[in-house]
Amino acid sequence: MADDEVATKAPESDAQENLVAGDTPAQEGASMGVYITKPSDYPHLPSKLLLYLSSGTGIHSTNNQLQADKYASEGYVVVMPDQFGGDPHNKAASNPASDTNPSMIEKVKMGLADAAKSFTIDMWLARHTPEKVLPLLHKVIEGAKDEFADAVANGGGLYAVGYCFGGKYVLLLGSELPDTVAKGQAVKDEEQGVVKAGPQIKAGAIAHGTMITKEDIEGLKAPVTMACTENDQLFPDDVRAEGQKYLVDNNIPHEIQVFPGVPHGFATVGEYEDVKIQEAQKAAFEQMLSWLQSH
Repeated sequence: MADDEVATKAPESDAQENLVAGDTPAQEGASMGVYITKPSDYPHLPSKLLLYLSSGTGIHSTNNQLQADKYASEGYVVVMPDQFGGDPHNKAASNPASDTNPSMIEKVKMGLADAAKSFTIDMWLARHTPEKVLPLLHKVIEGAKDEFADAVANGGGLYAVGYCFGGKYVLLLGSELPDTVAKGQAVKDEEQGVVKAGPQIKAGAIAHGTMITKEDIEGLKAPVTMACTENDQLFPDDVRAEGQKYLVDNNIPHEIQVFPGVPHGFATVGEYEDVKIQEAQKAAFEQMLSWLQSH
């Protein structure tokens, strides 16, 4: 388990490089390793298998590891794969100028820094698409189900949680999709008929998802809960509203809670001084855990 003494202050900060890849079936599925954390009494007492899909900071982030550990302490064998092939996105921790009344030159510097940051994020996202991520996840899932077959049997299937980047992929794994799409491929010939596959999970929970589209939600079949941030540009309110309408109209079990006044990324372990953020973080975890336990 991760050492909470070295937790970074913000969940989206630079990752801590403290993970050594192993060679178990689950770990062989990911090109750069898998973080696995288990209940202290496993396998002596029954557990359930949980796929943890992290933010862009990846499996080496101490915050992500600590968040995964929280689920392990609640009775889940947690498998957190490297979704990025050793290429996580580590955001800068601070702005180039901290003056509350910056000069014109400082404003220009800040604007250039923001533009460069946005370009870097766009380039990184372009390298990590469903076509690349889904095949990797399927390999890890196959290995994890084999390695932890007892936990799969005990839970009646695979559960999944996703934070930020990982939220989109929980929705895709919980969807019924054309078989080729589910495997990260394009549909080659729709006229020949499409064989659908999925869902791959029994139930899912996501927090402040990133780059989610209404199409990601419209294939959903598995029960899902969402802990969302108000006015989140990475998961806009209108997309969420359209997605919720689909879930209601199609009787898909779901729960959506919107947390106002908190930043994107609030639900991942982090040492926030703002009591409101601390309370929202605790509430989001309880929401997601309760959903998993009841499905």
